[in-house]
Amino acid sequence: MMMPGFIPFKKEFVYITGVAEILLGIILLFPDYRRIAAIILIFMFVLMLPANIKAAQIHLNLETAAYDGPGPVYLWFRIPLQILFIAWTWYFSIRSAT
Repeated sequence: MMMPGFIPFKKEFVYITGVAEILLGIILLFPDYRRIAAIILIFMFVLMLPANIKAAQIHLNLETAAYDGPGPVYLWFRIPLQILFIAWTWYFSIRSAT
């Protein structure tokens, strides 16, 4: 329900990105591949931000899959959390590796 209308195969896309996040998280454990995994994860976090904004705009309730959610209040939590994930990934995987 968060995915923009122009993206085909929404359900499959959600599963693929979920598996990719898990695999990339595991790859972060290997120093030789940490930097590239971190870059891909940061790219994914940035690309997922519009879906979070859309969820807030349509008042999506993520627990019940209904349109009675908190709306923009959701952004007050989710956007700083995305920024934290990006900063955390950059700091511990890219900055500390140099």
